[in-house]
Amino acid sequence: MTEAIDFDEMNRAVIKEFRETGGKAGGVFEGKPLVLVHHVGAKSGKQRIAPLVPLLDGDRIYIFASKGGADTNPDWYHNLVANPDTVVELGSETFPVKARVLSGDERDEIYAKQVALEPQFGDYQRKTTRVIPVIELQRV
Repeated sequence: MTEAIDFDEMNRAVIKEFRETGGKAGGVFEGKPLVLVHHVGAKSGKQRIAPLVPLLDGDRIYIFASKGGADTNPDWYHNLVANPDTVVELGSETFPVKARVLSGDERDEIYAKQVALEPQFGDYQRKTTRVIPVIELQRV
């Protein structure tokens, strides 16, 4: 029997390590950029934090609602759509952002850039029939 993964506990450990090291984490995040995206539950109103591998393009930050290629979007995506004004932690900096969902050619171009840097994102898209959303986190 396979033991279930406790994602809440894993996220807590990643967030703790990120904050202790000025924005880095080990394990599956070793050597990758990482951003902590704060979000408010669309239904619950509860404050949450999602550690995500972004695409950093100059001063632009993009995140991907891949959920490992699952057929549904992650909860944090729905929360950002409902409450786009939020905060992120990047490195040792914390700042406000506004989430903007990309579409069409703009979405496709950014997703292709992420796949070139992080090939697993191509695997995620191939696992699902949904188009994985791309969100820009614009500094405000």
